[in-house]
Amino acid sequence: MKIVTVIGARPQFVKAAVVSRALARAGIDDVLVHTGQHYDPNMSDVFFAELGIAKPAYNLGVGSGLHGAQTARMLEGIERILVAENPDWAVVYGDTNSTLAGALAAAKLHIPVAHVEAGLRSWNRQMPEELNRILTDHSATLLFAPTAAAVSNLCAEGINGTRVRLVGDVMYDAVLLFSELTEATSDVLQRLGLSSGGYVLATIHRAENTDSPARLQAILSGLLKVAHRLPVVLPLHPRTRHVVEQNHELNESGAELFLIDPVGYLDMLMLEKHARVIATDSGGVQKEAFFHRVPCVTLRDETEWVEIVELGCNRLAPPHSADAVAAAIEAALDLCIDTTESPYGDGHSAEYIAAELAVSCECPV
Repeated sequence: MKIVTVIGARPQFVKAAVVSRALARAGIDDVLVHTGQHYDPNMSDVFFAELGIAKPAYNLGVGSGLHGAQTARMLEGIERILVAENPDWAVVYGDTNSTLAGALAAAKLHIPVAHVEAGLRSWNRQMPEELNRILTDHSATLLFAPTAAAVSNLCAEGINGTRVRLVGDVMYDAVLLFSELTEATSDVLQRLGLSSGGYVLATIHRAENTDSPARLQAILSGLLKVAHRLPVVLPLHPRTRHVVEQNHELNESGAELFLIDPVGYLDMLMLEKHARVIATDSGGVQKEAFFHRVPCVTLRDETEWVEIVELGCNRLAPPHSADAVAAAIEAALDLCIDTTESPYGDGHSAEYIAAELAVSCECPV
């Protein structure tokens, strides 16, 4: 059995790391295609090295660009690879342009598509990710849902029955798998002079925030307010760093705001695990905060991961003003997360996915 796996962005590298291990144990040949959507060494190469992911069989080197042009280049390259490899399945992850391109290319060639992390909905079609995930779900043959809410979303759109499998979240698998290695090898706290529980970790990358001067200003000014009370660590995507440095003065006296380059997965896990609070617009980071039982503030108007909001472990803080951002983070500083609820599975999601794909190859869905 042969699978072609399409990935292109750092959250997908993490997911593929655990699923590819499970596929290998199941005796399934996994041909890895890297679209090059994330191409900076800190956003790509370090993940492959740290997580033990095999070097991709193909790297399209697409890079950045407008959504249409980027997706079109991916479609052309992936189609060519699928014709050459003729796999039994194509596997895609999440909601990026790489996800959509892989799903469309395979579906048009009548190659069954498996979508890992299917069924998520923000109900905001202004987000490119929302369009990508909807179109991918409706193109897929087999849909691996991480949560019961995701299954309900798919059912409401007429996608149900044996096509949908509730398997849990592979990012939970990854945190469990790599936590011990993280503690043994990461020295990021020492490098930055941080103490456990003594800082706020923040991430910003979504276009709705980085492309909106008003929202970005509110987030950065809010983080500055917090940084007068507690150090704030802000790893910046290269594109976001350029925008920030061009448009915002961040050297305010008395504020400890650390702008750092993107970090590898193990360093990021360490920063998340030992943060007092995490403020983010990333879906993956929201979940990782929950896995580590660290309070989270989501700098968006909505989230796909409704479970952790309902459990009181995450709160939405639309960045309408600096005061609103700062108040939400400061309110979370003394929050203690002690729930035993586990809405994201039992840490064996990748194994379930590999087993389902092996069976589905013998008995097509």
